[in-house]
Parts: sequence; C-alpha cells; structure tokens
Amino acid sequence: MNHSVPGMNVQLLLGVVFIFLLTAYITAVIITNQRFKKWPIFRMICWTIGMIIALAAVVGPLANIAHSSFTAHMVSHLLLSMVAPIFLAIAKPITLLLRTANTLIARKLTSILKSRLLKFVSHPITAAVLNVGGLWLLYTTNLFVYMHENAFFALFVHLHFFIAGYVFTISIIYFDPVYHQYSYRFRAAVLIIAIAGHDILSKYMYANPPVGVSQQEAEMGSMVMYYAGDWIEVALIIIFCWQWYKSAKPRKNVTVEFKRKEQVAVHGK
Repeated sequence: MNHSVPGMNVQLLLGVVFIFLLTAYITAVIITNQRFKKWPIFRMICWTIGMIIALAAVVGPLANIAHSSFTAHMVSHLLLSMVAPIFLAIAKPITLLLRTANTLIARKLTSILKSRLLKFVSHPITAAVLNVGGLWLLYTTNLFVYMHENAFFALFVHLHFFIAGYVFTISIIYFDPVYHQYSYRFRAAVLIIAIAGHDILSKYMYANPPVGVSQQEAEMGSMVMYYAGDWIEVALIIIFCWQWYKSAKPRKNVTVEFKRKEQVAVHGK
C-alpha cells in the first residue's frame, strides 16, 4: 500500500481545524473567567490533551507513515476517533460555549441542541452506526484505496473519524448538558454492541485484508485495532460505570429526609 494524496495539503487543513478548536476553547475560558467563577483548569487540560492527541494523529511523522503503513494508519484511527474524544467529552465544551455566549446566542444554541436532527444524530444507536458502521464501510470496500488517492475524500474520512468518534462518546458518557437522555441500561447495551462490532471488524480484517493492504500489514494493523482498542474501550467503560454508580448512589439529603419520616412514623415525633 503506497498511495499519495495529491492536490491539497490534508495535514495542513486538519492542523488548522484542531488548532482553531484549541484556540477557541482557551479564548472561551478567558472570556468566561472574567464574567463568572473560574472554569476548572482540569477541563482545559483535558481539552488541550485531546487536541494534542488529535493533532498527533493527523499531522507529522505518524500521519506521514500512515500513508504507506496500515499499522500506523490504525494507530492514527484509534487516537483520532477513540482516545481524543474521551478527553474532549470530559472537557465539557458545550457547557463552556453556552456559558461564554450571550443570552440570545445561548438560546439559539439550546434550540439547536434540542432539535430533532440533533436528537437523531446523538441517539446512541445512530452514533454507533455512524462510528462503527463507517469503519466497516471504509475497510471492507474500495473506499480505503480511494482515500489515499483523493485528497478531499481523505479529509472527509479524517473529519468523520473525529466527529463520529466524539458524537458516539458523548452519546454514552454524559458530561455536557444532554437534552435527549437515555437510560444507563440502554446505553450499556449499545456500548457492548458497538464494542463487539469494532472487535469483529478487526478480526475480519485479520483474515480479509482491505484492498491494497498486504496480509502481514493487515494482521499487524488488526491486532493494534483489537488489543489497543480494547484498552481504550475499558477506559470508556470505567467512566460510564462510574457515572452509573454515582447516579444510583442515594443522595445524602434524600436519605436523611427518609430517616426523619421513618422516625415520625414509628415514634410519632
């Protein structure tokens, strides 16, 4: 596999996108800190780490090697669509955006977030199909070869990796305001199915290399996708279970009120 990407500098364009997102977030933090209480530095660190990971996946040595190495390509995929989105979700960018925007813009943004289109796109099943289904479509058809021959399509694929990975992540773990919430049991089921789909694809590629990929490279890349992907998925599962545990844990004031009512019922005072 040795394809070039002529016609445009995909790395430059992707680099501009992620640097802009990093700069915009930091600018928003500066603005909101002047109006309200300080934005948690932990959130800003998570956003910065997420953007650095995304940049490393699409700009520089790894991105260069990924054009000729399926293993490097797979590492880039994992960083861009699985690792970076977890840090970005924890950074709560939507909350920061709503806090920074003026009242009129914040209301418009809220209306968009509550819209039917966003409800459909952010639905866990839709997000899983866009994320995992997109991988199946890319690696089991001629699209993988086309990605290395057409710069516009290569740009689209990388942006899809990133956006689909982020949307899937925030459809499973809730940090930002969620206007269309789904139960933990439902999200857990979708997460398990998505993980299974990801793992099955890696095994399929191990035996059936994508077009233009040698058997040896397919085996190495598939193992990276399977084993490294599992570790990333474990991190996502831990965050999800932690949130589930916190939501199921009785609140202190509720427990105290329950005990008070119980004493009144038993002792009459």
